[in-house]
Amino acid sequence: MTALAHEVTPVVDNPVPDLDEVLWQAWKAMDLPEGYRAEIIEGAIEVSPTGRRRHTVLINRLRRVLEAHLKDSGHAPYQDGNVIHGRKSWIPDVFIAPDDLDEIPDEEDLGVDVAGVAMVVEVVSPGRRNIERDRVRKRREYARAGIPVYVIVDDFDQDGAVFVLSMPDPKKATYEDEHRVPYGTEAVVPSGPAKGLVIGEEITRS
Repeated sequence: MTALAHEVTPVVDNPVPDLDEVLWQAWKAMDLPEGYRAEIIEGAIEVSPTGRRRHTVLINRLRRVLEAHLKDSGHAPYQDGNVIHGRKSWIPDVFIAPDDLDEIPDEEDLGVDVAGVAMVVEVVSPGRRNIERDRVRKRREYARAGIPVYVIVDDFDQDGAVFVLSMPDPKKATYEDEHRVPYGTEAVVPSGPAKGLVIGEEITRS
């Protein structure tokens, strides 16, 4: 007796998109009310409001100092722009990139590619989750992306402190060189287009 052979076609489930892709598509589709922004940080979309007056004051002091320092360097400070890394998007309070941002577009023209960003600055906002985001989660994300310098201006670290982080290790998600400088003393950017920039009382004063 001869057995009848037949071909069995395996059933293939629809592939499940990975989390990064799901978050990316959801982020692109968001329509936030004025005064809010959304970022993709460590596997989650985080929505936050624009900063308070003190936050705005510090950012603008930093930007004015950076504009003067970067004159004729081929780089400039920017605000309110998407920095894209793979399927992640961040909106630093200030970032430094080439004068012509068309040199570093991301693939979907939603912002700038992180590879062209020389430095990011975050001014810490009040609230446990906001503080933890800038001190911990964004520190890891920026290090993973290889951003050369990360500056944190933190009113909520004791009487205030500036952190200057450099030498990122993307595999470890850490910065190898970290300096905490209390308010009242001068923090200095160690490398990149803003090398030598002093962040002192001119910026951090109340």
